[in-house]
Amino acid sequence: MPAKPTSAMVLAAGLGLRMRPITAKIPKPLVQVAGKTLLDHVLDKVAETGVEQTVVNIHYLPDQIIRHLAGRKHPRIVISDERDEILGTGGGVVKALPLLGDAPFYHLNADTLWIDGVRPNLLRLAETFDPARMDMLMLMAPTATSIGYDGRGDYTMATDGTLHKRKESQIAPFVYAGAAIISPKLFAGAPRGEFGLPDLFATAEAAGRLYGLRLEGTWMHVGTPDAIGAAERAMLASVA
Repeated sequence: MPAKPTSAMVLAAGLGLRMRPITAKIPKPLVQVAGKTLLDHVLDKVAETGVEQTVVNIHYLPDQIIRHLAGRKHPRIVISDERDEILGTGGGVVKALPLLGDAPFYHLNADTLWIDGVRPNLLRLAETFDPARMDMLMLMAPTATSIGYDGRGDYTMATDGTLHKRKESQIAPFVYAGAAIISPKLFAGAPRGEFGLPDLFATAEAAGRLYGLRLEGTWMHVGTPDAIGAAERAMLASVA
């Protein structure tokens, strides 16, 4: 079985425009859901896996995030400071690669939120990831049971886990849940500067090396202020 990732990256540099007016004064990763920031929800899940070090990138209202993370011991936090540049989701990872090492790493959006099933989904990702076949293994949420999501889905998934991007006229049964394991090899030849990570999703798909794992539990899309209440109700119900 491949070794479990020992490093992770959490994307926390976004502007959070859809979460306005809340994010006019605080960055989206520090928005609270059920008494805990979105960022802490993610980092707590990372800590459960035993990850030693997590890179958090920052751009918008960066000092607030730095102060918030200052007392965090597990996982150990390393800041990738992008306050003076716009790198996008792809360029941000390229900048952080020297901090992440040569082995596959967890990659998470700071605003992804889910309730695990019987076993933690991040551990399930680690058990499933096969670097011989995969450049990226994405956690995929079924659109039909996700909370706060009303889109048309992102991917179809074959029985062997390979992913295929939804065509524009299609409705797909799965949406990317904002958590994955990525091999640094995916970034070989990647551009410098600003670009979006979905460009590399497409590269991996074309090579037959983009895979998905169905999320067990409940995924919550907290994209707007209205979605916070729905997520909190779901979390409350899960512990009732």
